[in-house]
Amino acid sequence: MSEARTGTSAPTVLRMILGRRLQEMRIGAGASLEDAARALRVKTLTIRRLEKAEVALKPLYVEKLLETFGADRQEIDEFVDLAEQANKPGWWHSYRDAVPSWFTAYVSLEAGAKTLRTYEPQYVTGLLQTPDYAQAVLRGGLPNGSEEEIARRVELRLRRQALLEREDAPTLWVVMEEAVLHRTVGGPQVMREQIERLLDVSELAHISIDIVPFSAGAHIGACAPFTYFRFEEPELPDIVYSELLSAAVYLDQRADVVSHLEAHSRMALQTSSEDSRALLNRMRKEHS
Repeated sequence: MSEARTGTSAPTVLRMILGRRLQEMRIGAGASLEDAARALRVKTLTIRRLEKAEVALKPLYVEKLLETFGADRQEIDEFVDLAEQANKPGWWHSYRDAVPSWFTAYVSLEAGAKTLRTYEPQYVTGLLQTPDYAQAVLRGGLPNGSEEEIARRVELRLRRQALLEREDAPTLWVVMEEAVLHRTVGGPQVMREQIERLLDVSELAHISIDIVPFSAGAHIGACAPFTYFRFEEPELPDIVYSELLSAAVYLDQRADVVSHLEAHSRMALQTSSEDSRALLNRMRKEHS
């Protein structure tokens, strides 16, 4: 998962979990990729893609592989049922017309994460944007986009925010640069409403907002925005997403993930929740 996704269908988190389990069962049975490929009469690349959740888990393939690995009938039936569930498209599938294919993987990871950490040097993170702020950001980034396209993207962004209202909502820790608050997006009224939104959500137990002040000077986070995902399921590794101009990278190598996690923690040490709220209150007055 160290390259930008270019496929047309993002895996659900369940499919990723099952792919990992399939790999563990193969290794536990002492079977090689070549052994699994021979059982299905396919190329080893197909097995790799199944285990990495890059393709749908065909029930017939899954059943044959589990039989080859020595699984019992009940285990096979349960796995096949889960595979059929995992192959169902997520709710975001209906927004394929509005977002690039490489971003749908992000929405899937976001929906299944237990912990989210984000770093934002330019804009308020999408999960906390108001409708008017989101529209202004998207309009700026898509100067040639139609009104319909912008509206669809705003709709998707707002639907994503519902995960913060779930009973099992993930924890969200946002670190952003002070520059975000000085960048007037959509005009003073839009900015004031956006800052009020940040003040409101910062009082919630599962949301933390730290703003790195200009006075911090040069620091480790002077880089592209990124999001760190941690999952409740032990089968899934921690993943870091970083967006480029026309693509994205998804990193799951331990060294890459740790370096981003340490950077996030170091940046948060540049400020405090109290100082961040004080800065938000000052900026709200400036946008009045």
